[in-house]
Amino acid sequence: MQVSFNPAADVEAAMLQAATAIGLDCARFAPEVRTADPKHGDFQANGVLAFAKREKQNPRALAEKLVAALDAVTRERYDVTIAGPGFINFALKPAALLTWLRAFASRDALKSGAATAYAGKTWVVDYSSPNTAKQMHVGHLRSAVIGEAICRLVAFSGANVIRDNHLGDWGTQFGKLIYGYKRWADPAALEREPIEELERLYKAGNDATPDGSPALDEAREELVKLQSGNPESLALWKTFTEVSQRAFDSIYTRLGIKFDHYLGESFYNDKLDRVYNELTELKIADVSDGALVVFHDEIPRFARNAERPNPFMVRKADGASGYASTDLATALYRSEHFKADGIAIVTDFRQGDHFEQLFLTVKKWFGAKNYHLPELHHVSFGAVTGEDGKALKTRDGGTIKLKSLLDEAEERAYAVVSEKNAELPEAERRAIANIVGVGSVQYADLSQNRSSNYVFSWDKMLSLEGNTAPYLLYAVARIHSIFRKAGVKPGEAETAAASLETPAEISLARKLVKFADAIRLATDTLRPHFLSLYLYELASEYSSFNNADKVLVDDPAIRARRLLLCARTLLVLETGLDLLGLRTLQRM
Repeated sequence: MQVSFNPAADVEAAMLQAATAIGLDCARFAPEVRTADPKHGDFQANGVLAFAKREKQNPRALAEKLVAALDAVTRERYDVTIAGPGFINFALKPAALLTWLRAFASRDALKSGAATAYAGKTWVVDYSSPNTAKQMHVGHLRSAVIGEAICRLVAFSGANVIRDNHLGDWGTQFGKLIYGYKRWADPAALEREPIEELERLYKAGNDATPDGSPALDEAREELVKLQSGNPESLALWKTFTEVSQRAFDSIYTRLGIKFDHYLGESFYNDKLDRVYNELTELKIADVSDGALVVFHDEIPRFARNAERPNPFMVRKADGASGYASTDLATALYRSEHFKADGIAIVTDFRQGDHFEQLFLTVKKWFGAKNYHLPELHHVSFGAVTGEDGKALKTRDGGTIKLKSLLDEAEERAYAVVSEKNAELPEAERRAIANIVGVGSVQYADLSQNRSSNYVFSWDKMLSLEGNTAPYLLYAVARIHSIFRKAGVKPGEAETAAASLETPAEISLARKLVKFADAIRLATDTLRPHFLSLYLYELASEYSSFNNADKVLVDDPAIRARRLLLCARTLLVLETGLDLLGLRTLQRM
């Protein structure tokens, strides 16, 4: 469904039309339309200043000419004013706000309004990526939650999104795991808690194979057998992988995540020789101390003459592959097989140097071979800390397992729900606690700028006040309750709505119109917290409206337009929360 009235695009088109009318070179003039400070209007065109400076014109005088040249439709829809040296502000008139409210009546309409440069492109998003034979822990939370939100945002903006879980399922740890498995495996434990048992066996194998020991040589032999295709070793490895994936999927189901592919490091094992050969042939990589490496001399810290050289290790001196090897093969596969126009890899900030070197190497390699080069993005994020500012740990100092974290979130949410709604049946309280508990963990992460560390606080994330999941979920449930009391469904009888009148009505409508801009900002920057902030501000605006203007009044016209505002607020909140990966409730 295409919606013809998209305010931000509408303003940009009007500005370009006016620029043409007064004889400006539109190839050199960009309107630079931004969301405005609410005190000044809804949208602001900032491009006059830059253009006037380049052309040595008076910006205020140029702004006045542009405003005078705006067409009649634009003047009918907006109050237009000039601020300062040449900022042009556009405030939607009540009738135009009502036009928007009527036009954007469905998720498909909102999606059409949010279409951006992503439309029609193919994007691969690489996120979560745990190591097999190990439990997911709290450190895996951010990649999974941020990655899923980015997938949903990019898809909503018109892209074909391919979700790829690049599992750590190959490498030296499997030699030690097989060594431990053959000696100390507990069949009953493997049946009862397989992933926990594999983790125990790896630890036992690692402890039993210190550097220089004969046992370590045996573990290395197990790895050689695996990498050489020994049937027994491969069968064990396949079992480890299947057990791990079942455990991972149980977590992903709770988080609402479903991957298209699980193309782990092992998938690229037979594709590495091409990487080695082409990088050597192109003289992008060369041998240093027996290893095949890439130096990037244009970046001082990656140069061969750096004080502490830190080359990109394409192949180790002993011939083994590593992260660089498989990541290069992965980039080529995504370009050739998926025809990716963009690749976003979601990992923590500590891998920044690795991905900077990876992307530099890919650009040189693909450029020399004339391969299709996708946009490359390392979507980095900070750490999760406790309230003491230190890494989040269990009371005994261990790593918090992600399953245990989600379990505790649900139990804490259940206690809150039971305290406030003890009359509800237990099954309903449990269902509410599941959505609120898991959603609170997700939203606590997504409401933060991903580049920053964030403090994990149970009290804050489960609070019904502030920018939290419970606050937003309660706003959704509250609107549903209004429609139950009205005896109608959201979206019914909307044609009866007349023009908006009160300041609270107009203020809420103005906030709703900004949804597409919030989506665009969050998507273009790959930062979901911009959408989170918008949803919180919208819920706050709705609360102000609800307190100022009673919805279920006797006057049919007033009742209709206020129910229309409620319906659109509900649609935008539910759509936005879904794009962040959260489920919503009709009762809470």
